[in-house]
Amino acid sequence: MPAQGGGRPRPTAVRRLPRPRLTGLGGGLFACVAMTLVAGFVWLLFDGSQFVYGLLFVPVAAATALWVRPADLVTAPIAVPIAFAVGVWPISGDSGGFGAQVMGLVSALSLHAGWLYGGTLMAALIVIVRKAALIGRRRLPRRATPS
Repeated sequence: MPAQGGGRPRPTAVRRLPRPRLTGLGGGLFACVAMTLVAGFVWLLFDGSQFVYGLLFVPVAAATALWVRPADLVTAPIAVPIAFAVGVWPISGDSGGFGAQVMGLVSALSLHAGWLYGGTLMAALIVIVRKAALIGRRRLPRRATPS
């Protein structure tokens, strides 16, 4: 297998995976746009089912945490709950005015907090594992050199 980057061979399947490196702002924008598109998809195909919306939130949260660059890892668990709220606004219910829309949003956030917490927790765990791997890679060469 041909070597890439660090001299290690990479399996063929891994080479085909996307490896975007989003900034903190880019990760937040990605998550917001993705959840708005998910909301439109859910509204069209599932009549605004917030269960399906929550179910699709989890992979978007994971993708955001995986694709944010290492320098901005802390932003992923902050951006994904904001993206959940941005995306749930159009499918949250009543359109009887601004107050009714705000109450629909608050109700949707409270009734589907499990999905919100689950996706945020997944993003946080992915960020913790990525940060631990980065720290481990930094310390590995130091231990290999004799004192």
